[in-house]
Amino acid sequence: MTRSISPLLPITYSSEVSAAKQRGAPIVALESTIITHGMPYPGNLEMARSVEDIVRQQGAVPATIAVIKGVLHIGLEPAELEALAQMEHVMKLSRADLAFAIAERRNGATTVAATMIAAYRAGIHVFATGGIGGVHRGAEESFDISADLEELARTAVIVVSAGPKAILDIPKTLEVLETRGVPVVTYDSEDFPAFWSRSSGLKSLLNLQSPAAIANFQKMRDQLGIDGGMLIANPVPEADEIPREEMEIYISRALANAERDEIAGKAVTPYLLDNIFHLTGGRSLKTNIALVENNARLAAEIAVAMNG
Repeated sequence: MTRSISPLLPITYSSEVSAAKQRGAPIVALESTIITHGMPYPGNLEMARSVEDIVRQQGAVPATIAVIKGVLHIGLEPAELEALAQMEHVMKLSRADLAFAIAERRNGATTVAATMIAAYRAGIHVFATGGIGGVHRGAEESFDISADLEELARTAVIVVSAGPKAILDIPKTLEVLETRGVPVVTYDSEDFPAFWSRSSGLKSLLNLQSPAAIANFQKMRDQLGIDGGMLIANPVPEADEIPREEMEIYISRALANAERDEIAGKAVTPYLLDNIFHLTGGRSLKTNIALVENNARLAAEIAVAMNG
């Protein structure tokens, strides 16, 4: 089957996603910044392929989203995925610059916010990622708050993550989500996770134990006319976690290094994650891959339940 291209917007669907849309099959959106900004080639390609295969194994179709030469791709062909994994100077796209990259015919990888926008535009309502952005530590001075939180408040996509990235101020992030009316549901746990760790030290306000229950919750929101997205916090598997107390030591050191090197804006998160990778001797990356795969599995199960 050939690729489907929209005549109105520079948006294209992979042959697999196009076929899934035609037959009404469940689809799971996947971001691309983890490929271009998360780890080097070829490990990034191996991870991307693994995540896509996990989605397929659960009965759904993966749609990795990226902008390539100004065209918004909803799903990538195998050769395109491999090419993206090797690209250099790729823009990191959020709500503010997604349209810019398309208009200027750039290459761009989508963050949580941009992936949500593209997924909703494509009629995809479940998205798996690693961790969302949020309120940065020290935001009371820097005002550094991720656009992911605003996107969750306005765009009707279920986002499955391992919680906010642990480098953030998690209590303030949850406070902003509550203020914006975003449901935050922890899957099969009473403790709210902190990305690499199964517990942030905070208790979850909403808990559900099955993909079917999550799908039913979204159905009730739809029937009530409640817009916006939903955040599903899925704790990393116990065998793969790094305990919170240990992670806080590494995070504190990485934050001090970022302040020393005067890192700001979009460069903060990649800098911190790279620092933590070296401080943990690579363990953080191994855990990151495990939690992304775990989230992809749950997102696919939710998509199948919503499609039933």
